[in-house]
Amino acid sequence: MKILIALLSLFLLPLTQSQAAQSVYQSPADFVTQALGNQSKGQAKAKVFWFSAEQRQVIEEILAHDFRPLRTRYWQQGDDTVWILEEIGKEAPITVGIHVRHGQIYRTKVLIYRESRGDEVRHDFFTDQFKSATLTKDKQLDKHIDGITGATLSVRALTKLARIALYLDRQLSLQQNSEPR
Repeated sequence: MKILIALLSLFLLPLTQSQAAQSVYQSPADFVTQALGNQSKGQAKAKVFWFSAEQRQVIEEILAHDFRPLRTRYWQQGDDTVWILEEIGKEAPITVGIHVRHGQIYRTKVLIYRESRGDEVRHDFFTDQFKSATLTKDKQLDKHIDGITGATLSVRALTKLARIALYLDRQLSLQQNSEPR
């Protein structure tokens, strides 16, 4: 009997750990709808932001590692943009929704958390720190974000994503202002 229990625990333990390691707090589609509201024809349509070589280099500097994607999706309504971005915490990606309004963070929400530890970053007491944050000239947040003991890598991941969302929002504004009307 002990052998049977040991064998079952060997096979079932990885399943329960992987199931517990992914928590979906809100779907990306629901975050976009909540941020931008329902438009006249239903849900806002995603647009594509294509990265230039220079923009990819800046993102790599923010992330402190390689960045391979050529593009990302975003949603826009007036001066509001919504970005669904991912960054590795310790071992797995954290999916975050960031709503930028008038060049500052309006809302940050952890949508999907896949790590086994550090999920305290999903709580409002942490994400509310990003409200009204803007990007400085050296691409840092203009406000201090307090860490959470035991969630250091998750805190760093969210801070990097906030910086990237603000950077992309700024780049988008520059592109749109330079287009002929």
